[in-house]
Amino acid sequence: MDNQIVNNQAVKSEIILASGVEQLMISIRPEWKEKRLIQRVQNLLPTDPSSACQRILNAAIHDLRHKIIVAGLDIAQEAATRFSLPYVNKPEDILEEYSVSHIIELSYRMGILSRPEWRRFSRCYEIRRDLEHEDDEYEATIEDCIYIFKTCVEVILSQDPIELIRVSDIKAAIASPDKFIPSVEMIDNYKKAPHPRQLQIIELLVNTALDSNKADIMRQNSMEMLRSYKELTLNTVQVEMAEQLQNRIAKKKIDLTTAKVSYAAGILPYLKQRQVEEFFTGFLMRFEEVGHHWSKNMDHSKLFDDFEDVGTLKHCSVSLKPKFILWFTLCYLGEPGGYGMGINRPVFYSNSGALRIARIFKNFSTEIISFFEKALKDPRVRAAMHNRYIARRAENLMDILQEKVDG
Repeated sequence: MDNQIVNNQAVKSEIILASGVEQLMISIRPEWKEKRLIQRVQNLLPTDPSSACQRILNAAIHDLRHKIIVAGLDIAQEAATRFSLPYVNKPEDILEEYSVSHIIELSYRMGILSRPEWRRFSRCYEIRRDLEHEDDEYEATIEDCIYIFKTCVEVILSQDPIELIRVSDIKAAIASPDKFIPSVEMIDNYKKAPHPRQLQIIELLVNTALDSNKADIMRQNSMEMLRSYKELTLNTVQVEMAEQLQNRIAKKKIDLTTAKVSYAAGILPYLKQRQVEEFFTGFLMRFEEVGHHWSKNMDHSKLFDDFEDVGTLKHCSVSLKPKFILWFTLCYLGEPGGYGMGINRPVFYSNSGALRIARIFKNFSTEIISFFEKALKDPRVRAAMHNRYIARRAENLMDILQEKVDG
């Protein structure tokens, strides 16, 4: 019987070694290769792969503890509080007090492990617990050992600690005396940052952009960074930031600056929709007050600059969109020309307004085509289209809409 056990163990070791586990060890980071624990794993592999598995997983857990410290205790503290994990106050809490299951959970919540990686490593820990109590009910399989080795090395021991983007780096960037555009590396580092760090950064940028006491260049740099980070910001961060901003606004109207900052940060849709609709109602009044006459070309430029900074129609309610589309239609069509300085111009229209309107029609074609068809029935539009040149401009708008819809 003893010879059979020895033979089975030898066969298992040969299969595991043949699977390429030893090759995996090559990808372990240099600082870990020199540790006795890894050297012990290599020595055990040919004779006792089950024990080698337990030790490689121990090494991975030690590495996670170190990576948590490197990522930052402030992030660990916030993640622990947010997800009801044991309190973190000092490095020793992570290095000595935290259980293995809590280390794995905290690593995931801090963003050190992705969700798929967290699931893989959690499964490894379950297998290890079974290995520790190996008996007639459970015997480690070759597949178990290979799975543990691959996961521990590929997911943890081969990966460098995450150097999280620091809030102080963002403060220094927006304090630049010149216009600052985030580098590719800075954007990538933000993308990798977990919820707590992203929230700290967005809070800083939003508060700076809204602070009228700050230098204009700082507020402009904050807005630029908000726009750069918008698509990379976690939804949970945007929701939490929106709650903070909503508490600041309370029941007051959303002003233009707040709307611009909210849109740049991606939090405008999370504010109270009643107040958002009230804001866009006010914006429609601005359009109507300026008017759509071609002589207001310069005013239209500023008007559309502001409108684009709040997303144009993206967060505008369905009830207001037809009214905007009617104004846009009248502005784009213009009026009969061919006289004065524009004798060779058959239609007088706002150059700046027409350019922006065409862009809006292209971007929102599927949403607004029915509103445009309704606008074409408006008496003012119908009267203007008696002029064949103006009628052609209406056809241009329809072509823009149809091209996107049909395409």
